[in-house]
Amino acid sequence: MSKTSFKTFGLGFAAVTLLASAPAFAAEGGGHHIDRQTWAFGGLTGQYDKAQLQRGFQIYKDVCSACHGMKRVYFRNLVQPGGPEFPEASVKELAAQWPNQITDGPNDAGEMFDRPAKLSDPMLGPYKNDKAARAAQGGALPPDLSNIAKARNVHNSAFWPKHVWLMAKDIATGYQEGGADYLYALLTGYQEPPAGVKLADGMNYNVAFPGHQIAMAPPLSKEGFQTYADGSGSLEKNAADVAAYLTWASDPSLNSRKSTGWVVLLYLLVTTVLLWLGKKRIWANAH
Repeated sequence: MSKTSFKTFGLGFAAVTLLASAPAFAAEGGGHHIDRQTWAFGGLTGQYDKAQLQRGFQIYKDVCSACHGMKRVYFRNLVQPGGPEFPEASVKELAAQWPNQITDGPNDAGEMFDRPAKLSDPMLGPYKNDKAARAAQGGALPPDLSNIAKARNVHNSAFWPKHVWLMAKDIATGYQEGGADYLYALLTGYQEPPAGVKLADGMNYNVAFPGHQIAMAPPLSKEGFQTYADGSGSLEKNAADVAAYLTWASDPSLNSRKSTGWVVLLYLLVTTVLLWLGKKRIWANAH
């Protein structure tokens, strides 16, 4: 390669690298850092904490269900292993008393009707359809929370070589808690807007939300948090518990998947050792 060609190649590579990294630098300048929390279900061996999931469901029921449904979570899931594991009788009673009834039918007269929920029914939100939800919420559509922990994540805006290293580190440590970290940061991130920041009508300032303006009013606050049966409670604890519950809702098989994964790895390790010993024995006298 000639000196001119090499110089042209070098300038081109530098330009591409600069263009690729420009959004990252911009994001670093204006983004909000979301801290990683310590989760019982985190890492390669973590498992859901049943007591935390039960507390998280309480927060969802008492606070979040006023606007948000969970149409992909069924009442029976609250009983099954690996989740909150409430007693079945209690969940049956809960379903029957759920304020948002199930539209069923048609009956013998050919008409649809509303009935109380059963274990086999989903946890519906308060609105019959999206238009009704928008009408009640000033045009904003409250998202279904069934998979919200998978649909949201933290954003890494590091320069690309560091970004590759951080991704490799996350893979090695089994980091999958980005959705939970984001939800915790969102619920604890409501603040008064900084000087000079003008909020649009009906919007609230949140440091963790992209753009920092969110239509949802603070569901929890330093003064307005839920108290548990043992008398404890705080904004941070409520946020962590409901984030854990929503993570379980989006990944209910985590406990069994991790347990099975370790059994499979052990099986592969033993199989590898046996194959190696067999190979040595078979080829021991080969010349």
